[in-house]
Amino acid sequence: MGRVIYWFLAASAGLFFFTVAGHGATQDFYQGKVIRVVVGFSPGGAFDAYSRSLSRHMRKYIPGNPTITVENMPGAGSLIAANYLYKAASPDGLTIGNFIGSVLMGQVLGQKGIEFDARRFEYVGAPARYYLVCLFSKASGITSLEKWTAAKAPVKMGGIGQGTSGDNTIRILGATLGLPIQLVSGYKGMAEIRLATEAGEVAGTCVGPRTVWQKSLETGDVIPVLQVTPSPAPDFPKVPLAIDLAKSEEARKLIAVGVHNDSAIALTYALPPGTPKELVTMLRRAFIDTTKDGEFFGEMTKARLDVDPVAGQEVERIINDAFKLDAALLGKLKDIFYK
Repeated sequence: MGRVIYWFLAASAGLFFFTVAGHGATQDFYQGKVIRVVVGFSPGGAFDAYSRSLSRHMRKYIPGNPTITVENMPGAGSLIAANYLYKAASPDGLTIGNFIGSVLMGQVLGQKGIEFDARRFEYVGAPARYYLVCLFSKASGITSLEKWTAAKAPVKMGGIGQGTSGDNTIRILGATLGLPIQLVSGYKGMAEIRLATEAGEVAGTCVGPRTVWQKSLETGDVIPVLQVTPSPAPDFPKVPLAIDLAKSEEARKLIAVGVHNDSAIALTYALPPGTPKELVTMLRRAFIDTTKDGEFFGEMTKARLDVDPVAGQEVERIINDAFKLDAALLGKLKDIFYK
């Protein structure tokens, strides 16, 4: 009996030492290291702005205060970055991916080109929810919902790529509200769509964070015409809501599932599958702490970007729930998004 007790006490002491040592190693892990944030869009847009501000301030909340750098990896509406994070990035806690959440929904809908399982990423969080609004240049003549509806020819709208929030929203509006739309997709980011709008290549687009459009909004060169949100965005209290214009229950469900649900995960940050749980927990905590940081919040306010964080655990829940959606509804969304 004494030998058994001695073995138990020794094993317990060893386990305690291992746990404490492991905890100490985790606390010191990031000292002198560099974390890469791989952004799935080009510089100049909201994703890039969020990531560069996070890189400046998040290090303060990570033990060891590592350097954080930003690398842009645009293409296929950030699908290239998502595939890279899943297939090529090492699960060592030193690479964070930032891609649009709609590519995760794309797996549920059978989007081509997806080489990941969204349920296996380790989600860090999202700094804000999307408040999607459709903007048009004053020069296009589409200055109200009535003028859009009455357009005699399809209105050209810029998109980034199949499966992205903007493209999905534009397609949903055409399918559920019958609005005259010609989607011109393939731009690298929202900054490029803004330039195309100014040049008259397209009339406008549907966008969440509006940092690259803020000056044009203030001057009146672009006009908000329609919101695709459950309730009005704080800065557009009188712009009509798409959900209120839907004439059938099916149309309302398609808008809610296809756009509203996606808005919470649009600005997703994630780690590769297999990243040690201790590091995941540490980075999730640091991420939320950063969204409460006064300097970070000040930068976001100056850039006219929202701070309305979604915790990593909540992003994970939303993704898992997406795989449980009604098959018939998913089939209709698939037809709309990928026809």
